[in-house]
Amino acid sequence: MFEKNVFIHHVYFWLNNPENQQDRNGLIEGLKKLSAASTIQAFHIGVPAATSRDVIDTSYSVSWLLLFKNKEDQDVYQTDPVHLNFVATCKHLWSKVVVYDTVGV
Repeated sequence: MFEKNVFIHHVYFWLNNPENQQDRNGLIEGLKKLSAASTIQAFHIGVPAATSRDVIDTSYSVSWLLLFKNKEDQDVYQTDPVHLNFVATCKHLWSKVVVYDTVGV
């Protein structure tokens, strides 16, 4: 169980060229470098699982799940030079990004 104040930041990326393995690997390598941001407590990089039910969306290419101690740490992450560099160097790879932020109840 996570602490109540844990802030979860889940990002889904749709690649411009979803069939291009080099683009997917480039995004994943960029995310691995991004994990060096100091306020990230834990992270998970994933791709759609081989599951099929009506409620499952597998249209994205790569997901990036981040855990922060609190919202303030996530706010610091947004302006962290490591994060800004990731966006600048990798944004050409994706066509769409969707973010889900949650806090514990």
